Order: sequence, then C-alpha cells, then structure tokens
Amino acid sequence: MPNVSKRGENIAASPIRKLVPFADEAKRKGKHIYHLNIGQPDILTPPSAIKAVQEADMQVLAYSHSAGFESYRRKLVGYYEKFGVTIDHNDLIITTGASEAILFGMMSCLDSGDEVIVPEPFYANYNGFSTAGGIVVKPITARIENDFALPPIADFEKCITSKTKAILICNPSNPTGYLYSKEELLALKEIALKHNLFLFADEVYREFCYDGKEYTSILTIDGLEDHVVVFDSISKRFSACGARIGMIVSKNKSVISTAMKFAQARLSPPTLAQILGEATLDVPQSYLDKSITEYNERRELLIARLQEMDHVVCPKPTGAFYAFAKLPIDNADRFCRWLLEEFEYNGASVMLAPGTGFYYSKGLGQQEVRMAYVLNKNDLNKAMDCLQEALKVYPGRTVDAIKQSLNS
Repeated sequence: MPNVSKRGENIAASPIRKLVPFADEAKRKGKHIYHLNIGQPDILTPPSAIKAVQEADMQVLAYSHSAGFESYRRKLVGYYEKFGVTIDHNDLIITTGASEAILFGMMSCLDSGDEVIVPEPFYANYNGFSTAGGIVVKPITARIENDFALPPIADFEKCITSKTKAILICNPSNPTGYLYSKEELLALKEIALKHNLFLFADEVYREFCYDGKEYTSILTIDGLEDHVVVFDSISKRFSACGARIGMIVSKNKSVISTAMKFAQARLSPPTLAQILGEATLDVPQSYLDKSITEYNERRELLIARLQEMDHVVCPKPTGAFYAFAKLPIDNADRFCRWLLEEFEYNGASVMLAPGTGFYYSKGLGQQEVRMAYVLNKNDLNKAMDCLQEALKVYPGRTVDAIKQSLNS
C-alpha cells in the first residue's frame, strides 16, 4: 500500500471535531449531548437571505468571477465603512469560508520554511494550514492569569529570526474571547514595521463585543496598508456557517493579485452562497443587535455558573462567543472523552473542546477547555449542570490537579 504524505500525517486532528465519533456513539445509546465544542450558532439565519437563494432567477448555475460577484464586493465596501475601514472592491476576494481566506493569505505571503508568530491558544486550523504549507508556527503563550491579553512585545522580539515573515492574531479571539485593544494593535504595528512583517488578522467575530468594549479593525491603523491581510466570514455574524462564504481583504495590491492566482485555480466561490451572502448585507441592524444581546446574556449565564464551581478559573470573555476555562482535572483530552463515554447526568452529558488542541507548545492546555456558548439559555444551564456534576465525580479530579489550579 502506498504511504500517505508526511504533510498529511503531521496535521493534527481538530480539537473541535476529533471527539465526534464518541459523541455519535453516546447518542446512539440514547444519551443527550449538549454541544459546546463547536461554534455553530443556533440563531436563525436571516430568512430574507435564504429567500434570496430560493428565489434566484437563473436557468444555469454558472461560475462567478474568481474574485466573487462584483456587486457583492461593492456592497461589502459599504459594510466595512461602518467600521471605519476604507477599501476598494478590488481590495478583496470572496472565498469559500474564512478557511480558504487563511489558506490564500498564507500561501500568498509565506514560503515553505518561513515563520509566522501566533499568540497561543489559537484557532487550531492556523496550525493545520501552516503545516500544509510547510510554514513554521512560532507560538507566544498568552496566560489565563492575564485574561489571555496580548503577550509582551518583548516576547515577540525574542521570537523573531531571519525567517520570520508574519504575525497572526484573531480579534476578537477564538478560542479565548479576548478583544484586543487599539493600544495592543498599535504595539503590533510598531513591531510589524520595524521587522517588515505581514500582520494577519482574523476578524470574523468583530460584531460580538461586550461590556462597552470598542472593536478596532487592524485595517484602520494608519501606516500598515502594505502589511495587513484580514480574514473574514459571514458564518458567525449571520449564522450561516454552511454557506462557506468568507473573504480576504488587503490594501496590498501584490497580495491580492497573488491571492487571485489561487482563486483562479479553484475557479470560483460558490454561486448560491454568494447570493445569500450579498443578501445578508441588506439585513437590518436589528438582527445583529438581537444576536449580540442574546450572546451577551448567554455569556453572563455561563460565567456565573462557572464561578459557582469549585476551583474553576475562567476569564470573562469580552468578544466572540467562546470561553476558555481551567478546570481541576488531570487531562483535558481524557476528561472530554470521559464525559461522552462514561458520564451521564439526567440522561445527558456535555461535549467540550480540549484545550490542548489550541496550543502549539507541547504540554500546555492540559487542564483547559474551550466552550462555545451557542446554545439557548435553558440548554446552556443544563449543560452547566452536567459539567458541575461531572467535576464532582471525575476520577481524574485529583488533589494535585486542584492545587495546581489554585497555585498557578
């Protein structure tokens, strides 16, 4: 039998999806599973956007332009203006989800052997796409004790070598929910200019900010026009994950023209999904306001419940819809699997994403899990009931684990 590629072997399994077979088996046995492992919103996709697809007047489902519909790209210019971002419709390419935008960005800006600095914990697919491209991830650890804020710039300086080509951030952060301040972005600007680096910013969750915190797009920072590449998507803000519509945005003409070569190679983004995406731009602001209010209420509930649990540490997220918590457990991967295979409370259990999969550095995240508060408040409460009871009886809830949680 021929061997598969080393590239494929080296890509880590998704921490978000790798436990799905165990969840499926639990469901087959009649156990109800509360899914907090994946950022799949339960809020309804705008009906008007779905209607636009249903009523599309076409006899041939044809390719679009490789950059996406021009009409869609022109309307997106108006969308970004709401956040103080001034771009031209030729400064962006519609992609098959933000995942393809990340892939295009990395392949356009980085060669095999180049290094990208990423604060960890980070969205696991950054690692997967880097591995696929032969790109070296250089992690800098953000600490739960500091609410996962941007690590000191001195740490970035220590990481930079002759092979360093870019810095990648997610703002607001998946998986931690941390929202970078303008001051933190300005600090990144200085180091990007000093070392002539690309600054990649995943801004998929820009709408979801709480506690009066202000979101700042990296695209609004003067002087970074040739350095910034933004990845974006409609999946979360319009609850349209299955549409697989994203975009790559940059004022660097060389980046966009290079990304277009990859866009042409995959021919075009999906036509029907672009119709939906374009229609979302006509959805009233009240839709997003209602979504943000709902997520904020879920955030408050989740954090309040976690604070009631002995020896659980969880910074209050200020953006996105994730919380990254430290639990009094010995091993997050073992615990998350145990929840599905062996634990049951009132006929149910909860599925979490082990924290280890969001770190590049070996050994980190052993006591941490990511939770996506994408369930309605009633189900979220029940999921927290399961977690609270599970932590009381988990065999790996050791005295040493509790002490470690308290003393770190």
